[in-house]
Amino acid sequence: MPYRGSVWGVPVNGDAHRSSTDNAERRAARELIGAYHQEQLRGLLEHVRAGFVRLDAGEIDEFDLDDLIHHYKRSASELWKFCGSSGGQWLQAARMLEYSRERGEEPDRWEAGAAPRRSR
Repeated sequence: MPYRGSVWGVPVNGDAHRSSTDNAERRAARELIGAYHQEQLRGLLEHVRAGFVRLDAGEIDEFDLDDLIHHYKRSASELWKFCGSSGGQWLQAARMLEYSRERGEEPDRWEAGAAPRRSR
């Protein structure tokens, strides 16, 4: 029986097609998640921009803006965790994103960074 697998990452026999399919799927996932990450990061930054506008208008003080910036940082961190930084993570994130979009339940990335509630 011929060996079917890979040797040092090089496909052997019938694995060449599967390997190219896997690479194409990972590349598509990276592009989807890259665009999603950029779009969501822009939305998070809009909260910070609005905070500066509110500060300049006297609606909030510097401490409120500082809290808002910390909220942004937590939200951005959660977004980075979701999006991942490697092929397998991008693929998983792309599948999760497609699933949530199909169900109409895309997560609110701003709320993901809300401060933990303290128990009394």
